[in-house]
Formats: sequence, structure tokens, C-alpha cells
Amino acid sequence: MKKVIAKAVPKIIGSSLNMVSYVAPKYASVKALNLFATPRQGRLNPTQEQFLNTAKQHTLRYNNLDIQTYLWEGSKETVLFAHGWESNSFRWKKLIKTLQAQDYNIVALDGPAHGKSGGKQFNAILYSEFINVVANHYQPDTIVGHSVGGMASVFFQHNYQHSALKKLALLGAPSEFTNVFKNYVNMLGYNSRIENGLNQLVFDRFNYEPSHFSSAKFASKINVEGLIIHDKHDEVIKYDEAELISSNFKNSTLITTEGFGHGLRDNSVNEAIINFIKS
Repeated sequence: MKKVIAKAVPKIIGSSLNMVSYVAPKYASVKALNLFATPRQGRLNPTQEQFLNTAKQHTLRYNNLDIQTYLWEGSKETVLFAHGWESNSFRWKKLIKTLQAQDYNIVALDGPAHGKSGGKQFNAILYSEFINVVANHYQPDTIVGHSVGGMASVFFQHNYQHSALKKLALLGAPSEFTNVFKNYVNMLGYNSRIENGLNQLVFDRFNYEPSHFSSAKFASKINVEGLIIHDKHDEVIKYDEAELISSNFKNSTLITTEGFGHGLRDNSVNEAIINFIKS
């Protein structure tokens, strides 16, 4: 029964905003965008906080927003981890502990409105600015990003061409922002008034159409070594997104998995990342 209710709720919300859109289309679109950008999960629980307290913690700032960072010091290269939607830096625990044992210098950040970082809303563009601030502070050699954290990492490197960065690993990362938006529209069953309004709000806020924000297009301008890992049956971000990024990302390798889903939580995935960092 709970699963049936959970599936019905998005359609109920979508139907309600569709009705509102007939009398107040902009208001309905703003509400839809706020819903899209507001995470319901991702703040720390006590178990997660206990592990993250083993790191040195430092707060950086971007546009009056706190950026929470965690540092496990080591003498080898610096690796920066960027989590995805409704997650936080704890998601990297296994990889962090393995790399820590090998004396790598490890940094993780909590994205906007996640973990201990500030803000109430989250998007890949804002996240890319957080990553830029953190990269300037810690000078990572490698960035590993999951899902939207991977997309934001591509946006960051495309925009800033950070000279210290040598490698970029993308796990289950989306390519086209238009696809992310379309999936959201379909999930809630929004009508064309709201869909068009959402596209207009993105243009008003960022001065670009949603189609501009493409990991594949941006990756073609990135001159670092790349690793792309994506599950063949990822139900959140389809596999063809990875193929599109791979076809545009020079000097990148695509690893295809089966059975690990969007989370890609498996020792073989961690081994591939570690081998990439070491190579």
C-alpha cells in the first residue's frame, strides 16, 4: 500500500499544479521548479556524522552559502569526491577508507542543501561553483563525481579549466539537462504550460536554454583523462547518456556494469576507480 501511495503522490501534485497553471501559469511553474530543486533527503544522520568526524572539517563560502568540506590527510595525490542528489559525503566511506590506507590526500564536499552545506535548493550549476571554490582551496589531481555530482564536475572543469586537475571520473552521470528535466515533467505529469514555463525560468535564471547544459558538449572541451562508469540497466540515468558523454570526452574510457543500478555500489567499481587514480 505504501508503494502505491508513493507512486500516486507525484501525479497528484502534478495534477494540482496543472490546474493552477490555467489561472496562474508562472506561479505554477515556479512552484514546479522549486519542487524540482529542493531535496527531501541528504542531511547527515548520526551514523554518517560519526564517520565524517574522522576528517578535518573546514567550511568554505560561495555567495553567502557555506560549503562543508572534509579532509583526510595523506602524502600522495589529492582526490576530491562529489556526491549526487539526496546524498552527502558519507556515500564515499568505503573508497575513502581504502584510499586513506594507501596514504592519498582525500577531500569530499557536501553539495548545496546537502550534508552540512548551506542552501535550500540544489542544481548542477550551483554545485559546479561549489566545486570550483573547493578545487581552488585543495587543488585536487582527480575528481570523482556520482550522478549530478559528476555532471557538476564536468560543468566546473569546462568553465574554469582548472590547471591542477589531471583526471575526472564520472559515475552514473547524466549528459543532457533537457533529459533530466523531461523525466521530471513526465514523472509528475505536467502539462505543456508548466513545461514551457520551466524552460523559461531556466533561461531567465541562467541566461541559457536548458539544452545548453550538456555534459557531452562540455566534456568535448576538457583536456584531462576521463573514466566513465555506468550501469547498463540504470533506471535513473539511462545508459545512452554515458555513451554520449564517452563519444565526446577525448581520452576517456567507458566501463559498463550490469546489476549495480544507479548507485554503482560494488567492490569492482571501487577497484576500477582506484586503478584509475593510480594509473
